[in-house]
Amino acid sequence: MTVTGNRLVVATALTAVIAAITIAVLNLIGPEWARFAPASCTETRCFCEMPRTGALLLQPANSISSFGYVLAGLLMILLARARDGISAFPPLAASVLGLAAIIVGVGSLLLHATLTLWGQFFDVLGMYLVSGFFLVSAVAKWRDIPDRRAMIGYALLCTVLVVVLYAMPEVRRWLFAVVLIIAIILELVFARPLRPQVRTGYYVAGLIANIVAFTIWNLDQRGLLCSPESLWQGHAIWHLLGAVALWFAFLYYRSERAVG
Repeated sequence: MTVTGNRLVVATALTAVIAAITIAVLNLIGPEWARFAPASCTETRCFCEMPRTGALLLQPANSISSFGYVLAGLLMILLARARDGISAFPPLAASVLGLAAIIVGVGSLLLHATLTLWGQFFDVLGMYLVSGFFLVSAVAKWRDIPDRRAMIGYALLCTVLVVVLYAMPEVRRWLFAVVLIIAIILELVFARPLRPQVRTGYYVAGLIANIVAFTIWNLDQRGLLCSPESLWQGHAIWHLLGAVALWFAFLYYRSERAVG
């Protein structure tokens, strides 16, 4: 078995452990989720999947599919130190991206399992951590900012985003979209030309996966691709494609070659 294959087995096992721990914690808190403030999406539509009233996981398909992010994040962390000597992607940055992906997955589970406001907070938190990473990575490469300063900037940016999320949760999706779009533009226009031998195809593949995922997200949200009682959910596919897109982003950063 290859090195990557071995790490995939380990990442899968660790994903199962994290899933078991998360479910155990939820079991201690729930399943009376109605006693908590509801997520703001309950005022309109919390996606197609019908909540199973009284269940530990109100939306089981949307909840379990969230672990796709956890698997991708763990694999990133395990591969962070398995460098071939020529990759320019710092192990610390790779591990931070992996941790952000894990938080996305766990946060998404907390939202779909509970449909609570606190679950929604952790769901969006992970999205901000990822989009913030993309933005800081692009700016750091473009402006030649040292890794340590870039990490400090990342921490400050995430702090600001979290404060905004707490104070104005209604702008959560728009703010995420704005940060992500700016990050993509800066990466493709300014940062990518400065990344030696980077494989842009990985980045493009990630964008395509995200576009397909967002299309499915919209169809699910609008009820156009919807079977409420089914375990086959468009939003669950959105999660899995989002995890694939993050994995392609990791491969893109890792394909950059060190100079000298």
